Amino acid sequence: MSQVASRGGAALETRPPSVKATCHSGGSMISAGPQAPVIALVGAPNTGKSTLFNALTGARVTMGNWPGTTVEVSRGIWRSDGPPCSCCGEASCTCEGCECYSGRLETTLVDLPGAYSLEPDSPDEALTRALLVEGPVAERPDVCVMLADASRLSQSLFLASQLREHGLRLVVALTMLDVAAKRGVALDLPALSAAIGAPVVGLDPRRRTGLQELSDAVRAALRAPVPAPRPTAAGTDPLEIDDDRFAWVGGAVDAAVAETGAANRTLSDRLDRWLTAPVVGPLVFLGVMWLVFQITTVVAAPLQDLLDGLVSGPVSAGASALLAAIGLGGTWVEGLVVDGLIAGVGALLTFVPLMMLMFVLLALLEDSGYMARAAVVTDRMMRAIGLPGRAFLPLIVGYGCNVPAISATRVLPAAGQRVLTALLVPFTACTARLTVFVMVGVAFFGPYAGTVVFAMYLTSVLIIVGVGLLLRNTLWRGQRIEPLVIDLPPYQAPTLRLTASVTWVRLKGFLQTASGIIVVTVSLVWLLQAIPVHGEGSFADVPVEDSAYGVAAQAITPAFAPAGFAKWETTSALVVGFVAKEAVISSWAQTYALDEPEEGQSGALGARIVADFTESSGGHPIPAALAFLVFMMAYTPCVATLATQWREIGPRWTMFGVAMQLAVAWLLAVAVFQVGSRFV
Repeated sequence: MSQVASRGGAALETRPPSVKATCHSGGSMISAGPQAPVIALVGAPNTGKSTLFNALTGARVTMGNWPGTTVEVSRGIWRSDGPPCSCCGEASCTCEGCECYSGRLETTLVDLPGAYSLEPDSPDEALTRALLVEGPVAERPDVCVMLADASRLSQSLFLASQLREHGLRLVVALTMLDVAAKRGVALDLPALSAAIGAPVVGLDPRRRTGLQELSDAVRAALRAPVPAPRPTAAGTDPLEIDDDRFAWVGGAVDAAVAETGAANRTLSDRLDRWLTAPVVGPLVFLGVMWLVFQITTVVAAPLQDLLDGLVSGPVSAGASALLAAIGLGGTWVEGLVVDGLIAGVGALLTFVPLMMLMFVLLALLEDSGYMARAAVVTDRMMRAIGLPGRAFLPLIVGYGCNVPAISATRVLPAAGQRVLTALLVPFTACTARLTVFVMVGVAFFGPYAGTVVFAMYLTSVLIIVGVGLLLRNTLWRGQRIEPLVIDLPPYQAPTLRLTASVTWVRLKGFLQTASGIIVVTVSLVWLLQAIPVHGEGSFADVPVEDSAYGVAAQAITPAFAPAGFAKWETTSALVVGFVAKEAVISSWAQTYALDEPEEGQSGALGARIVADFTESSGGHPIPAALAFLVFMMAYTPCVATLATQWREIGPRWTMFGVAMQLAVAWLLAVAVFQVGSRFV
């Protein structure tokens, strides 16, 4: 059932998480089988749940050192080794009906969305509550592993107090023990275990230490009977109930924590004095982002040139020779393979070094804990556009990919805030757009391409602020904004394993998504370019401008004359970009590969694009290129993003968003060219 909240007389529809509220549900998620025990990972954001999930299962889910990373349920198989069976003495127990959980054990591990308590303020927290304590007892997890930040033990144990109020087997896993030690906090784990009535183990998911101790504790919990709920205060007054929970937490902390006085202010405290300051903080953030884009474009350029030469040279020549050897040389098959698939897919693959380097740099920033500070730095700006500081987290995710960013809006408590954020996410310049930014930046601005790319991302922020202000003062007038409350993780040295894992996950996801879309799109574009509409050409032997592709593009081209790029080769690429922004480069590569350059004109893709922009802009290629980049950044991201919006906020708001994005993109592109052409 959809949730509807009324604000200002308008109904704002949001979709609840599309996961059935049972830890034992199947679907497309991996499990160890219907008879395997189900272990649920629970805890507040930033405690390392997803990192631990990956360490235990070998899976690859989204990881990041900021709240809101996990907004859906992930499932995987956790295989662990224990002592020999106490019945038969075998390493793998074969005793009929034995539940000693010794030897080899397979369990279904479920990574639940982060939750500070079982009293939900957002859909992801509501999902966690539903899976843990609502519904039939048989569908609840067999053991809950609750991760707790040892450096913030009082905060973490509030959730444990609620979990202990239900009939659940609980194991508490303490993370951040090194941070607690640096802050002069010593923990007595056996005393803490006795105080809360549940096993307590210490571990480090990033360095994969303490995993065997966790396995042993889970096995012991599986053997033990379900514990009785802890006694609670009588009555229904929420304040009295919370007072009882805080008293329970305080007793546990007093029993287990000793202040050694070994440390005063931590490095994180000293850094945050400057990095979250009202003036210095935003300047440092902008400087860091500029450095990321500058390093990305400069370092990746030689590798891109190498791959481009490989694809356009030996690979294309080899494919042509192979097709000629089997009698298909000069046929439409050669056109499809060489000028279509190889030219299109190869153009995209040349950007793999750039994407990989970008993902590495962002993973370093995330794993270090710096990205969480961005929410604090931008809180004032977010509140100005009618959103809480937490809304910056989905927007940051959007600069990687808009699809998970829209799903991440579930961390926001109010329906109106989730809808508004989901409408603003498409204005974030995702990494798919980055390939186009770099292509155009290098072609038109040479060594200054990195600065131009950074300017586009900065412009993206300004567009988000401008559109947000417009919506806040119209459809979202009077919306109440709660103060920002967020846990800042301690700064920590990024680990090679985690950085490599995150980079590979994102690069693999980019290639998997792009490869399927690109192959289909390239094939469709080639087919449209092969179908003659005007002239005397035949199938696969027709000038592109006379093909179905060219004629359709020419029909919409006049609309972009005020923006300075009214060439069908350019506008056709924008149409293909509706499917996926990665396909824009492939579309250009196909178009110019099929349209042979005139005598004396360079056949290089960048040179052809510059020549077309110079012609369409009346001799003002720089303003036209900037206008094109602005349009590329602001118009509808891709079909996958629209599908996610449709699921999260419904068809009405999705269509409203598409119309708004096209209008904003066209108006800004026209403004950039009309103003720029007066001066350049």
